[in-house]
Amino acid sequence: MPAADEIDAPPAIRSRLHKLGLERREDLVLHLPLRYEDETSVVAVAAAPLGVPLQVEVLVVDVVVSVASRRQLLVTVSDVSAEHGDEGSLLRLRFLSFYGSQQRAFEDARQKRLPLRAFGEIRDGFLGLEMVHPRYRILRTASTDEALPQSLTPVYPSTAGLAQGTLRQLVARALRDVDLGELLDAGWCAAHRLPALSAAVHLLHSPPPELAAALLQGRSHPAWRRIKFDELLAQQLSLRRAYLARRRKGAPLLIATGGLAKALVSALPFALTGAQRRVAGEIGADLEQPFPMQRLLQGDVGCGKTIVAALAICQTIEAGYQAAFMAPTEILAEQHSVKLRAWLEPLGVEVVCLSGRLGAKTRRALRQQAATSAQLVVGTHALIQEGLDFARLGLAIIDEQHRFGVVQRLDLRRKGGNPHQLMMSATPIPRTLAMSYYADLDVSLIDETPAGRSPVRTRLFSDARRAEVTAAVRAVVADGRQAYWVCPLIEESAKLQLQAALDTYTALVGELSGLRIGLVHGRLGGAEKAAVMAAFVAGEIDVLVATTVIEVGVDVANASLMVIEHAERFGLAQLHQLRGRVGRGAHASVCVLLYQQPLSAAARARLKIIFEHSDGFEIAREDLRLRGPGEFVGSRQSGVPLLRYADLEVDADLVELAREMAAQLLRDDPERAAQQLRRWLGNREELLRA
Repeated sequence: MPAADEIDAPPAIRSRLHKLGLERREDLVLHLPLRYEDETSVVAVAAAPLGVPLQVEVLVVDVVVSVASRRQLLVTVSDVSAEHGDEGSLLRLRFLSFYGSQQRAFEDARQKRLPLRAFGEIRDGFLGLEMVHPRYRILRTASTDEALPQSLTPVYPSTAGLAQGTLRQLVARALRDVDLGELLDAGWCAAHRLPALSAAVHLLHSPPPELAAALLQGRSHPAWRRIKFDELLAQQLSLRRAYLARRRKGAPLLIATGGLAKALVSALPFALTGAQRRVAGEIGADLEQPFPMQRLLQGDVGCGKTIVAALAICQTIEAGYQAAFMAPTEILAEQHSVKLRAWLEPLGVEVVCLSGRLGAKTRRALRQQAATSAQLVVGTHALIQEGLDFARLGLAIIDEQHRFGVVQRLDLRRKGGNPHQLMMSATPIPRTLAMSYYADLDVSLIDETPAGRSPVRTRLFSDARRAEVTAAVRAVVADGRQAYWVCPLIEESAKLQLQAALDTYTALVGELSGLRIGLVHGRLGGAEKAAVMAAFVAGEIDVLVATTVIEVGVDVANASLMVIEHAERFGLAQLHQLRGRVGRGAHASVCVLLYQQPLSAAARARLKIIFEHSDGFEIAREDLRLRGPGEFVGSRQSGVPLLRYADLEVDADLVELAREMAAQLLRDDPERAAQQLRRWLGNREELLRA
């Protein structure tokens, strides 16, 4: 027997419900329709519009199994009220897959003159009007006065083997059995145009036919607003609880005189921006707290996040602790290592760089160094592999944090017990998304670009104008500058991706004869990659052909031209990141987006956005509009189950309201907060804790 709150259904049905995340009867009540079908009325075949979902009430005239092209069941029907032989009232129901029992049931209905109701779209087929695979029901008697439904018919999200009829029965039973007690103040709900939850749920499961379909389909009806608010409230409560729980944990007190940080700033060949100083102050204050910092540092490409991280590292080291800096790729880890060594080693800081390409003996020695004397350890995911232990880890920095899964981020945190954590991202998160998906983090923003950076012009060229692009590369090199040429993105196959890089390199060696061409891709060994990048940095390579391994972190001030081949295959965040590899010096810089016709509507929209905008946050907002929050953040990176009903852009006001209410409930009525969490998340709350 199932537990009191579990769904009472056969094991096979419960297994399919499990795939939908439906374990409890309350889950069924909150499993709301995707759309609705109107079976509250019938339309005469002779008067029915084409291509519109509707219901007809008809008599079976003929039943035939056709084997002309493929085996199919053809059931000719006629309006119940039609005169015999009236061609205008005839309709053919076409079933491309069927059972013998269906054929027999239609034959029986023809012989007994039992009416049937069929729901679907009528179209003009080869042999006249037809409905393909309609939903139908044969009435029990020859009388056609069987009552029609009084509400719209819900169509629920489902899975293979779980019929809509079964779902409707289970939901109807749960609605009778489950008491959705109100957890929010009625007066407060009324003031914010939010109906009672129980009334909202019942209306959405069985709306009356006169209710405007647009309000239901567009999810703008007040009942939908209440559902969205409650869903967002549960999410905010869970993330806020995780935030408060973290503040109850102990962490190293990283209190320093600031001497090391001052020495670093004095030695820099550039002045910090106001935004960098402000953000460094926010992080520094966090590090002095007795609970672990968990801060997201956001800033557009080239805004100077690394130097802010270096100042936090200085405070950590001066307080007697170690810092770890984890980057998603070996190229980026190597770049950070070179930059941080140049800044910190002259100040007496011991820096170690760990990566997967090191030999076993070297790796063992560096692990030993990390466990004892090293003050800063820089590396890739090698930092979280077995066998590496930190002596006194006080600060863990994760660059391009969205490139790591939640488990990897947690592994680094566990390495040092409970260090402070700073996550950095040059993929900006729009405000509503940050409020929702990162409500358990403190967020800092560098919103100022360092002086001396040249703006990057973006130009669009179709592949037919490739010769003009190669001529532009020659001109740039003749002027003493360097260029990147990024290969087409082929996500489905690493082997094809490598071949595309090799083909592009071979073609450019021919097209740009006389120039020094280099090639770097993800399948090169670590030492080879490092050698090619070092040669490019030193100016020994004119044009670097690369895959997206150079997407983040690569900093070569003399490179002033970026060519992205097959730009239509790239996402907006990647295009913006790649464009950010140039314009890092004082030279005028250009990014050429080389695309191939014909363009899909989505590709055209992306290229238009990247052409018109240079601000990363504006691009992120447009990206969110195009892709939706689920794909923008990605459940693997965020660790947050995707919202089923709320839309973070459309419902931004509800996100604000949910944040305020979450704080109030946790402060004034924690039991009611717990009830809200149980209702909406059940045992899924742990997914939000990473």
